[in-house]
Parts: sequence; structure tokens; C-alpha cells
Amino acid sequence: MTEPNPKADLLRYLQDARGALLWKLEGLSEYDVRRPLTPTGTNLLGLVKHVAGVELGYFGDTFGRPYFVEEPPPSWWYTEDAEPNADMWATADESREQIAGLYRAAWEHSNRTIETLALDATGQVPWWPEERREVTLHHILVRVIADTQRHAGHADIVRELIDGSVGLTKSTDTMPEGDQDWWENHRRRLERVAREADDS
Repeated sequence: MTEPNPKADLLRYLQDARGALLWKLEGLSEYDVRRPLTPTGTNLLGLVKHVAGVELGYFGDTFGRPYFVEEPPPSWWYTEDAEPNADMWATADESREQIAGLYRAAWEHSNRTIETLALDATGQVPWWPEERREVTLHHILVRVIADTQRHAGHADIVRELIDGSVGLTKSTDTMPEGDQDWWENHRRRLERVAREADDS
């Protein structure tokens, strides 16, 4: 039996979600990574931009390790006077490479914070109300994992709506085997059951 390593366990689940989010961008056009597929505008590149900001804020500023020191923060950063939801979509001049690169840089910055500090190390979340601003690294790790995994789930659905691609990770799809006909029949069956339930 191996020795428990809570920090490594938490980081593994965070990294799984990080990788899944970037994988969902692969093979798509600039239009498809940006196109809004829900009434509130959810889109793949915006999800990646958002989680990059989440990591840089929570693992950076919260623990006195800000990322934006040598360069000014982007206009959508929480310290700037950004329009609502500015971190949830990419402008025409923000490239996919730029946003994915920022996300990878956020991983490195976050990982250094996680490696450097103990799980019970405390920090202050600058944008939270004063009375609950103090947090531990453990709390922030759990919070960011939950947020990232949630957005990875959003990305799963958005990508499936774009081109039918599905799967948990690049190497693990976890989906039942079935060709297009099988899935169409499955979906029709679920539609029929939903209507029957509604009529009863």
C-alpha cells in the first residue's frame, strides 16, 4: 500500500479536468471554438479563458503570488473595469493559442503555489466579502477542482453539439459502443419515454 498523498490526489483531478478542456478545442475551426451554443452564450474558448482566470486569481492573488506583475492584467481581469461576463468569451483579436497558452501558464503558476504551500496555508480571496475572505489552500484546491470539472462537463456538451465528438479524455471515451444508428435509436427511445412520462 502506498502512502496517502492528498495534495497529489487533488492535483491529479484538477489536471484531468484541465486537459479535458483543452482537448475539446482540438480539430475545430475558429468559429466553432467561439460560437455560443446556449442562450447564455456558453462557448468552448470562453470556458478555457474563464478557468485560466479562475486559477490565476485563486492560486495567485489569494496567496500573495500574483501572476500579473511584470505585465499589466488583461482588460477582462477582475481588477479592471471589465464588462459583465468578459472572461467567458474571446474577442476576435484574442487567439485560441493566446488563451490556451495563458491557461497552460496558469497551470504552471498554480502548480508552483500548490507545491510551495501546505494544504493548511491560508490566503485572502480579494474579491470575496471581508467576513469570509480567509481560506486555506485545501479549500481553494477543492473549489477550483469543482469549478473546472463543472466547466469540463459544459465543454463535453458544447463539443457534442458542434460535431458529435464525445468522451471523458483524449484516451478514455467511457461511452457505450454503438454506431450512429444505435445512438439515433437510443435518442428516439428517450424522447418517446419522456413524452409518455409527460402524458401520464
